[in-house]
Amino acid sequence: MTSTQTAAADAASFPVEAIRAQFPALKRADSFVFMDNAAGAQIPQSVLDAVTTHLVDFNVQRGGRYGRSVQVDKAVADARESVAILINAFRPEEICFGMNATSFIRLVSLGIGQMIAGAKDGRDEIIVTDMDHDANIATWLALEPLGATFKWWRMRDDGNLHPDDLKPLVSERTRLVACTVTAHAIGSIVDVASVGKIAHAAGAEVFLDSVHYGPHGLMDVQAWNCDYLVCSGYKNFSPHMGFLWGKYETLKRLPTFREDFIPDEPPYKVEAGTFIYENVSGMDAAVRYLESIGRNLAPSNNRSRRENIVAGMGAIRAYEVDLAREMMKQLKAAGATIYGVADEARISERVPTFCFNIGKLSPQMIVEEMAERGIGIRDGHMYAPRLMARLKLSMDSGAVRASLVHYNTVEEVKRFGAALKEIVAQAA
Repeated sequence: MTSTQTAAADAASFPVEAIRAQFPALKRADSFVFMDNAAGAQIPQSVLDAVTTHLVDFNVQRGGRYGRSVQVDKAVADARESVAILINAFRPEEICFGMNATSFIRLVSLGIGQMIAGAKDGRDEIIVTDMDHDANIATWLALEPLGATFKWWRMRDDGNLHPDDLKPLVSERTRLVACTVTAHAIGSIVDVASVGKIAHAAGAEVFLDSVHYGPHGLMDVQAWNCDYLVCSGYKNFSPHMGFLWGKYETLKRLPTFREDFIPDEPPYKVEAGTFIYENVSGMDAAVRYLESIGRNLAPSNNRSRRENIVAGMGAIRAYEVDLAREMMKQLKAAGATIYGVADEARISERVPTFCFNIGKLSPQMIVEEMAERGIGIRDGHMYAPRLMARLKLSMDSGAVRASLVHYNTVEEVKRFGAALKEIVAQAA
């Protein structure tokens, strides 16, 4: 059996109905189809239970000497360990919890801005891309008054960033390369391991936005050889929160803003104020949910938590390639222009997040008509003005985005395709 055949067999055996049964929102939605997962995914029952347990049994401040407070400290420590396993971090202390990915990008950027302003090594350049969410672009551009200069790593017409285009941009002046792992709007997967090699060869650091990749594939900060990574829980089957990872020594060097009583070491120096403990408990449960997918593939195994994550995310990735292939087929049959990777032969370069337009049909109209048919998708600029400009799309109308995760089904994609064809036919 070829590797392609093996992947197809694995995808066919993916236990999607058993997985869907774990999500209360999917049960309650009845026939409604969630295809706006890039904006925020649903949560499994185990995550809801973890949040509820915290609020009922341990809704106190950490740092006390009584039992419930001690338990909160333990819950936070357990969550750090789980997230460290999720992304293959070197140590749990490198995991910092907070409000969202955007706030962490701002925190890191302010620290790097200070280093640029006070530096004598000439490293004042930051490389940004035109494919990212604006939070990972404008936040860095805001450092210009502190002396930062910028270079643009441009997306090619084939819908992806190419490391060969990054190489000539990097120099002895480069301080940081900031890029996404996967484009939140168009679903393209970037070869971030090559980004790490190129940047580090020149003595520069790498900041990765893994918000959109997190639900779709295996995160591995060691394999990617990056220095910072941010992610959002609410797109990774947990409540609204975010986390920042950084190499321990890198975080120790990073200037931050903290009260005098806060230790000047990770993660404490990075975590501003009291974060939402129940959401952290939910994040812990979300990681354990992803583990359970891998563990249930071979219940008799004796694998480590990380090995179960690897197995689970591998199964998710194989299944989602099938979803992406079917979605691409349905969009092309409806006459859609697909932005990003649109060649089925390159399906491995994307996740099942599709941004598209159909002729002169209004994106808003398409989304409203789909909602009438019980399918939830999104229209607009996707918080990516530079990508919209690159695609020659108006910020006012933008495009349509349909985004799938592993609890979606091939049958839902076919229903989406039938509805889309019906809308196109009515508009003709």
